[in-house]
Amino acid sequence: MTNQISGNWLGIEGRVCVVTGAAGGIGSAIAKVLGESGARLALLDREAAKCEDLARTLSANGIEAHAFACDIGDATSVEATAARVEETLGAADVLVNNAGLLRPGGIEDIALDAWNAMLQVNLTGYMLCSQAFGRAMLSKGAGSLVHVASVAAHHPQTWSGAYSPGKAAVAMLSKQIAAEWGPRGVRSNAVCPGMIRTPLSASFYAHGDIEQRRSAMTASRRIGEPVDIADVVAFLASPRAGYVNGTEVVVDGGLECMLMDLVPRPGYDAKAGAAG
Repeated sequence: MTNQISGNWLGIEGRVCVVTGAAGGIGSAIAKVLGESGARLALLDREAAKCEDLARTLSANGIEAHAFACDIGDATSVEATAARVEETLGAADVLVNNAGLLRPGGIEDIALDAWNAMLQVNLTGYMLCSQAFGRAMLSKGAGSLVHVASVAAHHPQTWSGAYSPGKAAVAMLSKQIAAEWGPRGVRSNAVCPGMIRTPLSASFYAHGDIEQRRSAMTASRRIGEPVDIADVVAFLASPRAGYVNGTEVVVDGGLECMLMDLVPRPGYDAKAGAAG
């Protein structure tokens, strides 16, 4: 199927884009970028008041945005919300699985309910939303899913319970959807953010030289902002990425390529000007 790209570079004007976890830092940035590109937005979040505030803010700026209270870890809630979205906006063209949950806990003694609660949102919720919103995409033979995973899918984030296992599973879920649905015109890709400054992580950077030390761990020498993720998500969601399917895009400012810089190598530092 050939994608018809209109005047806007991304070509998503008028398309129905569903964003879960929309009230959060990354979610709201994704919604803003998609909306400014002409998308019609369905904003999903458990925090209904914050989601409604975001919808009002976007609407005041000429963006069509509708808020829907939804617990993505609950199948009944997801199915009911999908029905309301279709009734309000029509069938979804894009789903951005972004909602997430983080709870501390070591593997040795993490409680089963804490483990399951995280996976219910971070993994099962992505599958439930993919099913509920993907059916219409499959019916019309076109659509795009973008799943927000993490660099923690590639490297264990210790003392974070099921976070890394769940994000690794999201990356594989995305690939499986691509393999199963790609022949029917529906794409699926994942984005893996690195260190991003959000309302949840902002407190980290208030401590001493944490920002400087963290920035030094990236090739770009800065902490990422939500819009850095949003721009990549918007591209993957759009027809411009029409031949991108089943992949993971790491958006970490070069964090993952800095591993060897952490290894002491006397005589091979930057001042010596020698290659490794």
